Amino acid sequence: MKFSIIYEAQMADPSRESERRCFNEIVEQVLLAEEMGFDNVWSVEHTALTQYAHMSAPETFLAYIAGRTTRIGIGHGVVCLPPAMNHPVKVAERIATLDILSNGRVHFGMGKGGTQQEAGTFGYDLAELQPMIDESMYLIPKILKDGHVEHDGKYIKIPSRPIHPSPVQDPHPPLYYACTRESTLELAGKRGIGALVLGFSGPEEIARKNAIYRENFKNRKPEDQVGFRPTEHLAAFCAACVLDDREQARRIGLKGQRFFAEAISYWYQGGPKPTAHIDSDEENAEALDKAREQVVAYISEEKIVDGADAMTSNYTVAQDAYGNAEDCIRYVTRLQEAGADEILFLFQMGTVPHWSILETIRNIGTKVIPHFRGQAALAAE
Repeated sequence: MKFSIIYEAQMADPSRESERRCFNEIVEQVLLAEEMGFDNVWSVEHTALTQYAHMSAPETFLAYIAGRTTRIGIGHGVVCLPPAMNHPVKVAERIATLDILSNGRVHFGMGKGGTQQEAGTFGYDLAELQPMIDESMYLIPKILKDGHVEHDGKYIKIPSRPIHPSPVQDPHPPLYYACTRESTLELAGKRGIGALVLGFSGPEEIARKNAIYRENFKNRKPEDQVGFRPTEHLAAFCAACVLDDREQARRIGLKGQRFFAEAISYWYQGGPKPTAHIDSDEENAEALDKAREQVVAYISEEKIVDGADAMTSNYTVAQDAYGNAEDCIRYVTRLQEAGADEILFLFQMGTVPHWSILETIRNIGTKVIPHFRGQAALAAE
């Protein structure tokens, strides 16, 4: 199983100073993650979603990260494929260049974006995007493989042209799809590409989604294959804060998750702006108690509940990865048993402080990852 980090560049304070600080902190976190043995760093792509995600240029961010690192995988999770946002030729050129400069470390995820706020920025209706995404999804791997394009589609028309450069990974990097609803899991499986389950699904829900994905992957038809490199892989989202002080970790993590859920609700469902400033533990506990009546947000059909029983959990059955290293191991074990091939750790939620993310990375790197690596080594003997 692989252990990775995914970034939204989320922030409670959307000022220029905060943006600069956030990105610099992320770089420091990724450098530590590489040192601690993490496998991949993934970046989302969102446009015009203040506070929720300021990661609008992942190609620039990941290129910088590739230049500062030597081993860790470089993941687009995902490139949004509306043609006016990311033309397929430019996507192919950028992916190939990044693969060369990272010495073959790229993972290439694709999707359409999640809100009309984003789609409308580029002149689209979100509900009408899927056929355009499908056309680009099949076209880009072909460009990467052939180094040439000539295409006369319904939404994309490109005259005969050579396209350079070609990626290190032959014929192209592994491909993935952003999966938030059952239909996208089915699509990823049928098209023979990896599934990035980008939501707060618990282990039981991951097990259900895993079954859907594996069944569709197993029964896929050759003519439906996207690209020329089938990738059977399910990566599961996992918000985490892992500190030696488990109660402090839960307070920080659940406060961050509340902000994340409310920020999604604001942009996806028209809810109130997220709660940015809850300074005391007492205020945070009170806010979480009120959330029992539920500030619930949705990424498409993916339900996110922002807190509730968390402050009184007895940890017997780990419900999340907020706590100490042992709590994290218990929860990740449940995700592994549910079928996850990769854990997409989310540390950087709007109110979570930098110091706690660094401590989380160290704790996972020194205690959690070695636990699972040791298990794998024993199983291989």
